[in-house]
Parts: sequence; C-alpha cells; structure tokens
Amino acid sequence: MSTTSQVSAVLAQGGDIPAPHIEYGQIAPLLLVLGAAVVGVLVEAFAGRNARYYLQVPVAFLGLAGGFAWTIALAWRDNPHHVAAEGALGVDGPTLFIQGTILVLALVSLLLIAERGDKAGGHFAAQASALPGSEAEQRTTAMGFTQTEVFPLMMFAVAGMMMFPAANDLLTMFVALEVMSLPLYLLCGLARRRRLLSQEAAVKYFLLGAFSSAFFLYGAALLYGYAGSVRLSDISAQIGKDAGSETLLLSGVALLSVGLLFKLGGVPFHMWKPDVYQGAPTPITALMASCTVVAAFGGILRVYYVAFETLKWDWRPVMWGVAILTMVAGSIIAITQTDIKRMLAYSSIAHAGFLLMGVIASSADGLSSTMFYLVAYGFTSIGAFAVVTMVRDAGGEAGHLSRWAGLGKRSPVVAGVFAFFLLGFAGIPLTSGFTGKFAVFKAAVESGATPLVVVAVISSAVAAFFYVRVIVVMFFSEPDAEGPVVVAGPATAVAVALGVTATVVLGVIPQPVLDLAGQATTHMFVR
Repeated sequence: MSTTSQVSAVLAQGGDIPAPHIEYGQIAPLLLVLGAAVVGVLVEAFAGRNARYYLQVPVAFLGLAGGFAWTIALAWRDNPHHVAAEGALGVDGPTLFIQGTILVLALVSLLLIAERGDKAGGHFAAQASALPGSEAEQRTTAMGFTQTEVFPLMMFAVAGMMMFPAANDLLTMFVALEVMSLPLYLLCGLARRRRLLSQEAAVKYFLLGAFSSAFFLYGAALLYGYAGSVRLSDISAQIGKDAGSETLLLSGVALLSVGLLFKLGGVPFHMWKPDVYQGAPTPITALMASCTVVAAFGGILRVYYVAFETLKWDWRPVMWGVAILTMVAGSIIAITQTDIKRMLAYSSIAHAGFLLMGVIASSADGLSSTMFYLVAYGFTSIGAFAVVTMVRDAGGEAGHLSRWAGLGKRSPVVAGVFAFFLLGFAGIPLTSGFTGKFAVFKAAVESGATPLVVVAVISSAVAAFFYVRVIVVMFFSEPDAEGPVVVAGPATAVAVALGVTATVVLGVIPQPVLDLAGQATTHMFVR
C-alpha cells in the first residue's frame, strides 16, 4: 500500500497521521554531500574573500570522501535492498555501485576544479597583491579568485546526481533532476577567458534543459493518470491490467524517455552537448562528461528495469532506433570537428549509444556490463579533459586541433598520455574501453540484439578514425614555432595519473570490478 493510501485510511478512521520515518543511515552518503554543500554556502556568506578557497576545498573533499566511505560501508555491512524516506529512495546494489562511482569521479573532478581555483587564488593573487588597491582587486577578480562559489554549486549538483539513480518514484526523480541540472547551468557560464562562449553555452543548456524537464514532468503526469501513482513499482504492477489506457501509458513512456535521453545526449536530443562541452570551463566539462553521464544512465536503468520491464517489447524497438542513431551520428559527425572539446563531445554521444545497448539487453548481464562501462568511461573522460586543460597558449586552452600539431615532439609524455586516452575511447585491447565494449556487446548478443552489435562495431571502427587523426597530428606534424605550451599543476597531474591508472587496470585486470558490478546486480533494483 502506498503512503498516500495509508494516510487516507488513517484519516477515514479518524486517527492521527503517522510521522514520516526517515532511515538516515541508509541515505547518509547523500546527506553528507548535501551538508557539505550547505556548509559551502555558509562559507561564501561569512568567510573573507581570501579565506574562502582554503575553506571550500577541504569541505568539498571531506563531503565527497565521507559519502564514498559510507557508501562502501552500506554495501559491505548487509545485503542492500531497502527503501528509504517513505519509499522515495531505493538503496540497493546498483544504486550503491552507481553512487560510489559518482563520488569517486567527483573527487577526481574536484582536483581539476581546485587546481583552477588555486592558480587563480594563489599565484595570481600573489601578483595582484603588489598592485594598488582597486587595480589589485580588478586583477584578482579577472583571474577568478572570487569564483569559489563553484564548490557548493558542484556539491549540490553531485547530490542531485546521487539522488537521481536512487529515486523510487517519478516525483523524487524530477526533484533530483532539477537539483542536478540547475547548478550545472550556472557552472557552465563561469569560464573566465571565453566569457561570451561560456555564457552562450549556459543559456543553451538552460533553455533546452527546461524543455526536457517539461517533457519529463508531462510524461510523469500521464503515467500518474494511467497508474494512479508515481511509484515505479506501482506503475509496473498496473501495466497490462487496463488495456483501455494503453495510449496514455505509451504516451507517458515516450515523453518521460525524452527527458531522460536528453541528459545523456542521445540522438536526436543531443544538440546541447557539443556547444556546452566547448563553452563550459574544462574542469566542469570533465565533471559533466563523467558524473552526469553516470547519473543519467543510473536513472534510465532504474526506470526501464523497474517500471517498464514488462513493457520492453514496446519500448525496445524505439530504443534500438535511438541507439543506432546515437552511435552512427556521434561517430560520423565527430570526424568533421576541428575543436578538441567538440570532438570529445561527439565521442561522448557515440559512447552513449554503446551504453544504451546495456539498457536494451534488459538482463542482469546488461546491467552489470553497463555499470562497468560507466566506471571505465568516466575515468578516461576525466583524464582526457585534464590533458586538455594542460595544453595552453596565449589565449588560454589550445582548443583548435591545428594547435596540437607537433605536441608529441614538444611534450612527448603529455601527447602520449592523451593518445592513450584516445585509444581507450576507441576500444583498443588492453584498455578499459575494450573491456567495457566487449562486456556490453556480449550482453546485447545474448539478449538477441546481434544486428545492433554489428552497427556498434562498425561505428567503433569509424570512431577510431578521428581518434587516430588526432594522434597523427600530434606525432607526425611539425610543431609551430609559436605553438602551445604544457602547464601542469600538481592536482591536474594527479587527476591524469588516476585516469591512466584506471584505464590500464580496468583493461588489463578488469575482473575485480566486473565481479563487483556482478555482485551489485545480485541485489537488483528494489521495487
């Protein structure tokens, strides 16, 4: 019986409404991250300008690390298969695996964001202190020393990302979607050197995100009209009982899917991704390319595996078409790109198509392989974007592909690391990309989607072309006399090292993480 039905029954009998029961221990990782975000807001309100950075970074780090530690404790303490917060949140194996992945990737992204703030707040602030009053303040502001608000915004976004795959009803999922998206809209507009491009990207992301949220909410309303509940398990239980409302059901599924596919950039709902990836500050792009993708797929897996599992013969053909369009369009359009970040954006779109194959599989293997792929892709993405932040010229980051010519001769280590990440994206053996693709393809074949796997293999071959093209430009072109230089701070170097390590380990010794994902699926999504 749903909570609404229980309250109605109590009121009919003239009793008091029972107090809500919140399982704080089960949702403690989410509460820790939200608590760190609130503390960050208080720091912005009351701490002095020069002290904010040195307070915000430890608060954000402790919030993410504490949430990850508690997530591990929940996974190991008992069999996670609970509902919390009056059934609004599901605490189960896949949820904890996805939340742990988000927290780890957010910690690595924090290194890039903190490095950006440290360069502004440390080195440039020291230079600015030698200037007279107002001029020093202008220099410090121009360098971004006052942009410490990125840390609480990031923490709120991460909290929304954690809530999204755990949401056990559509209303909670919508709230999580907005908590995740609204801070990202702001973060995308904070680039210092390319303000107009960054602000344009933020406006586009906001407008298209508002449309997608409207589709999601309208779909949820239609599903409520069909099932009389927004609980995913109630919707699943109602499917097949009322044939007369099938149009209402299918319309709700379609509109809800539009909102979900927008967040992961599936074609034809991908238009925002290249512009936003290019215009946003690169550390924020790294956060979106890793954590947001993981959260979006976590929400899609929960919706389709819990609410629409018995309806798969209706939505799988449509999802086939979306996956094919996403893989083919992402791979082909990426060939025409001359900006590194836009190329990586279309690469992300193609990978979203590969990941959709795990959703289409509708099996335990499909679920576990998708979760492994998300871990592998997340670390490789952060590493690749971390390298992009290191290659700089007088105008900031060297985004145009021609500026990377001869980088292998100027900085062979950096160029070699970036080439390794590109080979990981391409799925070359002994990288995490190969293992992730193999696992997803295998699950799709076993579910009868062999033609889809054939399209995926061809798309992977096409995608390899533009990855190799970048490698050729870096190692087989003559460097420009006034070419970019490599600027690597310690935190960025650590983020790159973690990305390389994960890409190697998950490619050479993937079994421990595969087993961990498989164990998470033994406690499938709670209903």
